[in-house]
Amino acid sequence: MSPESENDLPGEALPGTLPEALRAELVAFRRDLHMHPELGNQEFRTTAAIKERLERAGLKPRVLAGGTGLVCDIGEWDGGRPMLALRADIDALPIPDTKSECAYRSTVPDRAHACGHDVHTTVVLGAGLVMAELHRHGKLPRPVRLLFQPAEEVLPGGAADAIECGVLDGVGRILAVHCDPRVDAGRIGLREGAITSACDRLEVALDGPGGHTARPHLTTDLVTAAARVATDVPALVGRRVDSRSGLAVTWGRIESGHAPNVIPQHAELSGTVRCLDLDTWRQAPDLVVAAIDEVANLHGAKSEINYVRGVPPVVNDPDVTELLRDAQTARRGALSVEGTEQSLGGEDFSWYLEQVPGAMARLGVRPPGERTVRDLHQGDFDVDESAITVGVELFTAAALLDAAQ
Repeated sequence: MSPESENDLPGEALPGTLPEALRAELVAFRRDLHMHPELGNQEFRTTAAIKERLERAGLKPRVLAGGTGLVCDIGEWDGGRPMLALRADIDALPIPDTKSECAYRSTVPDRAHACGHDVHTTVVLGAGLVMAELHRHGKLPRPVRLLFQPAEEVLPGGAADAIECGVLDGVGRILAVHCDPRVDAGRIGLREGAITSACDRLEVALDGPGGHTARPHLTTDLVTAAARVATDVPALVGRRVDSRSGLAVTWGRIESGHAPNVIPQHAELSGTVRCLDLDTWRQAPDLVVAAIDEVANLHGAKSEINYVRGVPPVVNDPDVTELLRDAQTARRGALSVEGTEQSLGGEDFSWYLEQVPGAMARLGVRPPGERTVRDLHQGDFDVDESAITVGVELFTAAALLDAAQ
């Protein structure tokens, strides 16, 4: 079903486009979520809002065991060919919303939908409402599952808990989108294979006898030890793996000492470990811990390491990636699809792909022609809301094409 030429325009229209009245409702729904962000496993208001709207459409959503997040089937699975699932993450970030003169900025201090999860949620909700209408008219050939997942931002991610709740039972393929402020609204970015990276969290405590800065030779100089761990460990790790694996240790916090003339007895570092390659990610804990111990021992410091496993890379299945390409091409033409690079960001959608084939598309949210990029995880992040329509129609087309294959 792929186009023969990148200049091909959409052919015969698929059903499942977004009606204007629903388009306006979804924009309002997204803005309401944006004004009331909730952190991972605390998304009670968000869950209630999604549930109410799905029930109003005649559907039967089920809240997940933890009390937040939902799963909802459109149509009834007969136990035959597995379903297609559409996943959205619903949590926000613990950062302030710094947008000025924005009517829908966050009303919750130090909380913001600065990663686009409000858009992801609205897209899956909108696709569900459109497909519920298709189902009522006998135009949805196979059932589809909607999954609204909590706690994506909480390592190792709420996906693992959702899987434990059985959200993949009866599912054969799964799709997701992630907002990308580097891609124009109206377009999507696709990549076969790894599209994100593995991401783990690292916490290190160093201890030793301190003392006066006049006599460093009688102490364990923990400030120097911490500085050497910060600089030498990333270099050591980088020399012990294939450089193409992209294994990177990056520190976000170093803390030690209280006075300029006192060598402290305790120092702390915390950061992340990111990796492009799945096999190297599996080796990363042993490699990183060994490097930290080596450097700390060299400086006479005792190290205590807490290595927190995060998420593996999101690895897009080629066939499911092609389904997304065909769906977007059917809606907006082949020129609305662009290639995208592998990101060093982590995403717990990867846990689903350990179980079933699937793919994630990058959903363009940059206003066309705008040069300034409002990056993810920044307090001023916002989107071109026409991306909601693009995402809804992408998912409905994908469901229809998947059923026809």
